[in-house]
Amino acid sequence: MILRRLRELPLLLLAGLLLLPVLAVLGSWLSWNATSGQILREMAGTVLPDYAVTSLLLCLAVGIGAAVVGTAAAAAVTLFDFPGRRAFEWALLLPLAMPAYVVAYAYTDFLQFSGPLQGWIRGQSGLEGRVFPEVRNLPGAIFVFVFSLYPYVYLLVRTAFAERAAQLMEAARLLGASLARRIRTVALPLARPAIAAGVALALMETLADFGVASYFGIQTFSTGIYKAWLAMDNRIAAAQLATVLLVVVGVLLAMEARAQKRLRFTAGRSRGGAEAQPVVLRGRGRLAAWTVCALPVLLGFVLPLAFMLRPLAADWSVLPWDRFLQWSFNSLRLGAISAALAVLVALLLAYRLRRSPGGLTRGVVQLAGLGYAVPGAVLVVGLLLPVGWLQEAWPQSGVGYWMTATIVGIVWAYLVRFVSVALQSVQSGYARIPGSLDDSARMLGTSGAALLARVHWPLLKRSAAAAALLVFVDVMKELPATLVLRPFNSDTLAVVAYQLARDERLGEAALPSLALVLVGLVPVILLSRTLRSPVRT
Repeated sequence: MILRRLRELPLLLLAGLLLLPVLAVLGSWLSWNATSGQILREMAGTVLPDYAVTSLLLCLAVGIGAAVVGTAAAAAVTLFDFPGRRAFEWALLLPLAMPAYVVAYAYTDFLQFSGPLQGWIRGQSGLEGRVFPEVRNLPGAIFVFVFSLYPYVYLLVRTAFAERAAQLMEAARLLGASLARRIRTVALPLARPAIAAGVALALMETLADFGVASYFGIQTFSTGIYKAWLAMDNRIAAAQLATVLLVVVGVLLAMEARAQKRLRFTAGRSRGGAEAQPVVLRGRGRLAAWTVCALPVLLGFVLPLAFMLRPLAADWSVLPWDRFLQWSFNSLRLGAISAALAVLVALLLAYRLRRSPGGLTRGVVQLAGLGYAVPGAVLVVGLLLPVGWLQEAWPQSGVGYWMTATIVGIVWAYLVRFVSVALQSVQSGYARIPGSLDDSARMLGTSGAALLARVHWPLLKRSAAAAALLVFVDVMKELPATLVLRPFNSDTLAVVAYQLARDERLGEAALPSLALVLVGLVPVILLSRTLRSPVRT
């Protein structure tokens, strides 16, 4: 029994490292006192209602918009046939390559008072003053989030339509149901779990965002946490706000998990059925399908990309080419280190789960998978809170230096957030390795670490490479935690793009922003290749 406990100790330590930010935020409430109550009352009477109302309005609008845009696009490419359908199937994924804050910078640069569009209109018409309303506001943020995040809904709903709705819609057609009725009573009800799961993912990204909200001046919980910590220097207020945000994200995560269970249930019940063909569109129907598919791609990818290319085409000399290589090196270094460590941790966790699928191991793996849902603002508070406690109790420890002046803190945050990404890919690779292979290896005298190195690893190389690539891209685009925890003079492409845009140097921000888009295209291309097989209709 004692030996077994000792074997479980590394697993428990790893779980503690991955859960420390969440535990620190929740543990801050254990030190509740009169000062904490006074701060909470002051926030409840001043900023907290604004944060709650703004976040609620933002989530409602983004949820509805992403659901409508993603579902309509998925229905168009799955249930109907028209020229260009195959191209739209992968083109609708392109906004995934464009970080939301980059889209915000691009539209602001083009549509603001001093931008080229309003300048051209004033020059042609002789008007003075502002031609369009200010883009940096809540409606502008809603627009950016909807056309940046709708692919989450599109992907899941497209799968739901292809695997479940098409056959039943064909059966309804044979029974005499009209097209509108088939969509309303068959396709949409079957796709409800997928819509709910996609909307939950989009809302988690919206609540976790800092770049768009901060740049547009939107008072959300993420921006409030940074203001409380950095501007007000109030750790208690930051922890309380982080707790509220963590609870909301937990609710969304539960919604997404429930929707995924319902999605698997409906998938199992609907297999088989008659062969169905998509409805061929002509005339106005074809034009409507083109509009439904082209508009999201245009607004979410093509136009922002064109707006960012404009400064490069206008004057290359104003762009910070001399510092671009250093920013790229910092991003590549952090991405490579974090990706390697994340894959290593994922391999250890997945191997341990395969060898000892007990309750403790399953619990640790499930908790490690929750890190991706933790917003960057919560990670910052959760990592810096214990650092502050240790510095106060042990001033000579140097913990603050290691966490903020080296890459230890930022890589730790990346691991907490992105180990789940690597874990999903590695576990999918393990699912394709039969258990009989392990039995055969043990009969030949191979077990323990040798089993992982000599038997599993050669079969997991592709899954591990995919996991490393996904983590690498996520690290390159991550902004909130990087902004606070990066070492001095170690700016990344994401941080520089944010800082240049905040300083109204949007033309210079185009170069690092375009680099992030190019990096983000890699997983999108891989995903489109995975989905390139003919849709089962």
